[in-house]
Amino acid sequence: MLITDIKRVIDQVSREKGIDPEVLINTLKEAIVSAARKKLGPRADIEVHYDGKTGEVEVFHFKEVVEEVEFPENELTLEQGYEFDPECEIGDSLGIRIDTEEFGRIAAQSAKQVIIQKMREAERNAVYENFIHKKGKIINGIVQRFDRGSIIVNLGQAEAVLRPREQMPRENYKRGDRIRAYVLDVLEESKGAQIILSRTHPEFLMELFKTEVPEVAEGIVTLQGAARVPGVRAKIAVSSTDSDVDPVGACVGMKGNRVQNIVQELRGEKIDIVQWSPDVARFVCNALSPAEISRVIIDEDNRSMEVIVNDEYLSIAIGKGGQNVSLACEITGWHLEVTSEEEYSREVKLGYDSLMKLDNVGLPMAEILFKSGYASLMDIVETSPEELGSVMGISAEEAAATIAQAKNRLMEEQAAAEMSAHPSETKDPAHEEEQVQAEAPADAEDPAAETGSDVVDDNEAKP
Repeated sequence: MLITDIKRVIDQVSREKGIDPEVLINTLKEAIVSAARKKLGPRADIEVHYDGKTGEVEVFHFKEVVEEVEFPENELTLEQGYEFDPECEIGDSLGIRIDTEEFGRIAAQSAKQVIIQKMREAERNAVYENFIHKKGKIINGIVQRFDRGSIIVNLGQAEAVLRPREQMPRENYKRGDRIRAYVLDVLEESKGAQIILSRTHPEFLMELFKTEVPEVAEGIVTLQGAARVPGVRAKIAVSSTDSDVDPVGACVGMKGNRVQNIVQELRGEKIDIVQWSPDVARFVCNALSPAEISRVIIDEDNRSMEVIVNDEYLSIAIGKGGQNVSLACEITGWHLEVTSEEEYSREVKLGYDSLMKLDNVGLPMAEILFKSGYASLMDIVETSPEELGSVMGISAEEAAATIAQAKNRLMEEQAAAEMSAHPSETKDPAHEEEQVQAEAPADAEDPAAETGSDVVDDNEAKP
């Protein structure tokens, strides 16, 4: 059987759609086998041979030679076998070439449908393979339509979706507008590749700097991280591999033109460019700029810091709605607690006063404890005798006694605090007795008077 132009069709589809020719040939064979079995029976043993040079297709129906036929689909008698092979014997399998004119049209139609399906699958795979390499990059597109708050973006070969949570606040687009976005993910689904875009992701900010700052693209300036409140404020940490290149200045550009281009793309989002430092305390101070930091107390175990600033810089360090300190936490990876000098001094005084309530703690020892991280009686209670003894230079037994005393002092403070918080609940026993007497009925008579007998004092002599 020669299906018209089948070889040319296979070669063309393979070349244009990027499908392996063997896939199309196997698809053709499967379609012919399916059509033959519809005609000859579902259990018919069918083989298809395709000549890649000529495009000729041959179909063979294999039957076994038996003495008595039970399954006509796959068996024939010895006499019937002689018609195809005069030398056949019982048990031989004969391949009978089939005239495909009866089911050729069906086979061709089935092959066409399957090939179309394979083409669609190949196109979907091609879209996925093309865009999976663009994941994490910025891409340009045109707004095509809107779907329940999402923006469908035409990328040329495919469509992408910009979901509501990935859109910048107060951004409005119309159909036909050009849009730049970050390829957040490329999902391979049954209906085809789904491309997810974002304009709010911190990586979008970093990719914009890569496109605007040549030093970043060349690797001289390194982007260490970014944090954003989309449309409002962002921080990006930068460092330089060349001591002669100022990373912050390179990102700002001449007269601020580089960073202004990014600010314009992000619809006025304020960007703080922070110089990264391997010294985490210095990095935190840079991240909280423009606030001036007085001191930093580091808790490495909990990865947290207490940052003390001058009173006039407290609001600047925290920022509007806590944005500045929140972004600094995100970009540094540390939990930051910002405190004013006045508040810190008050806490220090309270801590010293609390520690000095212990019998063996004076001002010098309080300073030693405070510098070692013991800022209150609660810190003393929660430590072990061995650790406390090591800090104070005393034995573990003495340290245990100090911890026990701290517990007692702490309980006394808590009891005093509860008493001051609920003064009405504390009553004087003498006052309670007077109140009971005052509430006694006015007409109550003395028991002695009621019986008419005299009350005898136990101290008086009896006759």
